[in-house]
Amino acid sequence: MTPITRCYTLSYCPWCKRTKRFFTEHNIPFDCIDYDLASPEEQTRIEQEISAYSGGHVSFPYVVIGDEVVMGYDPERYRALLGLEEA
Repeated sequence: MTPITRCYTLSYCPWCKRTKRFFTEHNIPFDCIDYDLASPEEQTRIEQEISAYSGGHVSFPYVVIGDEVVMGYDPERYRALLGLEEA
């Protein structure tokens, strides 16, 4: 069973777009929120979650696969956490 995957991205970020494309191309269901398009309340919640994990540094994309966090575009790490074959 594929772990639940969610991510926080920026709508204009090329690395964030690649992250979303990776999950789409591999038919991995994921929930994604574009930080810059979210409400101020949702932005605050996202900032708090990312800051709590990273020690205060907020960066995108921020991906959660199961219980693991991946900061930045890292398709090899996504593959490993999802149990996908190497490209």
